[in-house]
Amino acid sequence: MNNNTVLICDDEPDILSALKIYLESEGMAVVEASNGKEALDIMKKMETGVIQLILLDVMMPVMDGIVAMTEIRRFSNVPIILLTAKSEDADKIMGLTIGADDYVTKPFNPVELIARVKSVLRRYTMLGSLDGNVSEKKGTYTAGGIELRDKEKEVFLDGEKVSLTPLEYDILKFLMEHKNEVLSPKEIYSGVWNDYVGGAESTVAVHIRHLREKLEYDSQEPRYIKAVWGHGYKLEG
Repeated sequence: MNNNTVLICDDEPDILSALKIYLESEGMAVVEASNGKEALDIMKKMETGVIQLILLDVMMPVMDGIVAMTEIRRFSNVPIILLTAKSEDADKIMGLTIGADDYVTKPFNPVELIARVKSVLRRYTMLGSLDGNVSEKKGTYTAGGIELRDKEKEVFLDGEKVSLTPLEYDILKFLMEHKNEVLSPKEIYSGVWNDYVGGAESTVAVHIRHLREKLEYDSQEPRYIKAVWGHGYKLEG
């Protein structure tokens, strides 16, 4: 994980200090912001690729994390992990819906935080966003009109290229590796995130909805990503 730069944004100095210590102990460089506007301004000034991950608090003065993330998503797909209080379930779902890759609940466990950071960075790196020389597994997966080219990290729908986030790509690849199998949300979360936490079902549901919006002509009547009531999801093709 060396040489990765993380933007941390929180209005509480103690939390900023703790985050900096945890991340720098893993060899990461840290850029600090104390509210959403500062984070947004930093991202606008930085060249693309300088910041590889943002840890973004939800509740902050001047500009909160949700608004900041919405603005950042207008020009950047850099991974974002939200920092939320236990009572902010609505913000977690909203955050995932509008572009967050994951969230960590305060007070956070340092081991869990670092594990999530590494997982998101690894996913981002494997899509070639950080290093064009990363090793890639060869293979092409198809399901009906969906084609996933793992060597190029590209997805096509009926011949047209589809833009997916690193997390959406990983979920789709996992589903395609298990085509026509019914997978529970727990299995999907464990397979993609490499761990399991409470509330993972809602996280998976939000990202499945995103995939349907991009890969289905009618997300309400999906051809490919089907829900199996009471069991989970399967990719047909």
